[in-house]
Amino acid sequence: MGYSNSFMITLSVSERSTILLLIVVLNIVANGHPLVPALFIFGDSFVDVGNNNQLLTVIKANFPPYGRDFENHNPTGRFSNGKLAIDFIAETIGFTSSPPAYLNLDIKGNSLLNGANFASAGSGLLDHTGRQHNIYALGARKIGLSTIPPMGCLPVAITAVGLHSNECVPWLNYAALNFNQKLNTISQDFKQMLPGINLVILDMYQPLYDMVTKPSDYGFFEARKGCCGTGLVETSIMCNQMSIGTCANASQYVFWDGMHPTEATNKILADHLVAAGTSLISKSNLSVHIVDLLDLNLFPFYPNQTFISSHCGNTRLECVCYWSDTLKCT
Repeated sequence: MGYSNSFMITLSVSERSTILLLIVVLNIVANGHPLVPALFIFGDSFVDVGNNNQLLTVIKANFPPYGRDFENHNPTGRFSNGKLAIDFIAETIGFTSSPPAYLNLDIKGNSLLNGANFASAGSGLLDHTGRQHNIYALGARKIGLSTIPPMGCLPVAITAVGLHSNECVPWLNYAALNFNQKLNTISQDFKQMLPGINLVILDMYQPLYDMVTKPSDYGFFEARKGCCGTGLVETSIMCNQMSIGTCANASQYVFWDGMHPTEATNKILADHLVAAGTSLISKSNLSVHIVDLLDLNLFPFYPNQTFISSHCGNTRLECVCYWSDTLKCT
C-alpha cells in the first residue's frame, strides 16, 4: 500500500511532543516491551483502582453506576464510569493493564514486582509523611508528581460555594494555583538539593480547566454538571442506581459525578500527563531501588501489611512512581 507524500499538517509544540511520544511508545509496545517494567501509584480517589473496597469507609465506588463503561460493565472501585487516567497511562507506556489495587492482591510478594496501586480515596497529605527526600534516600530517582486540579471548577464546589453561579469558584482556583506554584518551587529546591533526581511536575490543572471552560473544543456537551444523578453534588454512595437523572452517554460530560472525571476526560488528561513526563519513561537509566516502605510509615491505612522489601530484599527494580494530588507517602 502506498502513501502520498503531499499531505501536510500544522501542529502546535505540545501536539508535536505528544505525537512524537506516541510514535516512540507505539514502536516499543509493538515490540512487546513496556517503557518501564513496573509502576507504583500513590494517591487519592483520582487514581484509586479499588483499595477502598477493602477498607471500612463509606468512600467507595464498587457499585453501579460506577464502572458501567468499564470492561464487562464492572464497578471495580474506580471513581468514574470507566477507566482512570492512570489506566490509560499504563496502557500507553506498554502495560496490558493498570497495576492492581494492593489490597485486592490475594498473593503479595513477587506479584508486586510488576507494580501495584496503593492509592486510597479520601487520603490526604500529612506534614510528617510529605518529605520526598525519604524516598530519595531509598534510591528513587524518577518521580512524577501531579498538581492539584482546578478545585473551583468541580461541580460539587460550584454547587456548595458558587453563590448560585454556574462558573468556576475563583478563590478555590486561586488556592489551587497557589498550592501548585509552591509545589513547583519545592520541586526546584529538591532538584538542587538531591543529586541525580528526576522530579517532574505533571500539570493536571490546566488541561482540566481548559476542558471545563471550553468543553466543545474537546468534544464535550456538559461541564457544569456530572453525569450521575443531578450531577451537582452526587459522589461515592450518593451516586448509585437510585440516583435520578443519570445521563445515558457519559462521553459527552467532563465529569462523571460531582468530583471525578469521566473516562473520556481521563483519556485526555492521561495524554497530557504522559507528554509532560517523557523524561520519566525514557529507556535510559531507569533503575529505582525499592526497599522497606514501612520504614517511612508511608501507608498508615494499610495496617499489619508486609511490603516490597520482605520479598525483594535488595533487588533493584526499574519503575516510575506516579503520585496524585493528595498523598499518604513521602
